[in-house]
Amino acid sequence: MNKTLSLKQEIAYAAGMIGWSTMTNIIIVMLPFFYLPPSNSGLPPLVPQLVFLGAFNILSIIAASGRLVDAIFDPFIAGKSDASENPNGRRMPFMKWAILPAMIFCGLVFYPVEKGESLHNAWWLTLTLCLFFVSVTTYIIPYNALLAEVTNTPRQKVKLSSYQQVGFVIGIIFSACTNNFADLVQNHFIVVNRSEAVQIAIWGLCVLSGLVMLMPIFFINEKEFSVAKPTHVPLWPAIKNTFKNSNFKYYLISDFAFYTALSIISSGLLFFCTVLLGLPESEGGKFMAAMVFASLLFYPVVTLGSAKIGKKPFVLFGFGVLCIIFVTIFFLGKLPFGPYTQIYLLVLSASFPLAALGILPTAILADIAQKDTIATGENHEGMFFAVKYLFVKLGQTLGIAVFAMLTIYGKDPGNDFGLRLNGVVGFALCLVALIVFSRFKEDK
Repeated sequence: MNKTLSLKQEIAYAAGMIGWSTMTNIIIVMLPFFYLPPSNSGLPPLVPQLVFLGAFNILSIIAASGRLVDAIFDPFIAGKSDASENPNGRRMPFMKWAILPAMIFCGLVFYPVEKGESLHNAWWLTLTLCLFFVSVTTYIIPYNALLAEVTNTPRQKVKLSSYQQVGFVIGIIFSACTNNFADLVQNHFIVVNRSEAVQIAIWGLCVLSGLVMLMPIFFINEKEFSVAKPTHVPLWPAIKNTFKNSNFKYYLISDFAFYTALSIISSGLLFFCTVLLGLPESEGGKFMAAMVFASLLFYPVVTLGSAKIGKKPFVLFGFGVLCIIFVTIFFLGKLPFGPYTQIYLLVLSASFPLAALGILPTAILADIAQKDTIATGENHEGMFFAVKYLFVKLGQTLGIAVFAMLTIYGKDPGNDFGLRLNGVVGFALCLVALIVFSRFKEDK
């Protein structure tokens, strides 16, 4: 039996999630708002609202191109990690060297070469996004593969996934509070220009992210906990092996739909607050924090309940609640309540899905990977997590792209139909996830 992580080491592992979650969610939350802001934001548009084929605007194409590079790189880094014979471990050496470039390129994403609308900004954004995604992937794939290797039982997997999910949602809070941090910069450092204040806030978050991403490397000696042997199955056969697992296919499709929907909410949060409800943009971070803290109340229910009746019922119920939430987004600002009541009803309702769909899918995938290892004798944990996070990233990218495309149909006060259409798309995605995951066969 392998050693078990101490509480301090479990917290250190979860801290790594805070770092990369913060940076990736800065991209999701702030990219549309920074480059194609609503008219009442005080920020200048930085890329032209060009439309291709009647549906795709330039920002959606840029986001997709960055993830295309990432899609190619994901299985490559997973294969390298799975096959590594580094005496310091298969995962940590990759993670260590990825941190600094991820910090630098995340910050540079928000440093356009020109201060107004320009195609030069579009090319710069494409380049920096690609380099950021490649850098952060080199950390994320080995980091997540570690979960299956340093836990010995399903209960340990759910517990570590819970800590990991806390790290993920803390990262969401930090990213959602970017404008709040920008307010502090303007108030305390006398920075007049709003764009510069946002940039300084993002650099500060990038530095913080890098520091906490170091914690798993400092506090966990990979070789003490993992006895997994390098696998030498060639890259593409290893990818094909993961898709032979029918449970993994159901898992993957539903997970993809969920992260697409979640990305739509994250990308649109500031727009929903400022345009649909007429609230200050700095309120977005408070609402996200309220949702996260409320979700923490459900963590014991999810962890203990899933151990008794299984993980699948909680996941299905989470998708069902999300369907209702997206219907509500379509009617935001038109409901017979005040704006604060509307948004708090929305975010508090989302707290259970955030808990259930944050904790359980990672533990489910660790079970799938471990079961496959026992059946095949090959350690493909890295490849399973690579394929999962490839689809997570594709889902996040599709979410940004869909949100950006729908802004064509209205994103400003009095012209907001494009924002409301996100509720329709999100409902359809969560319904698909619910139907597909209902076919998942859970071991009793």
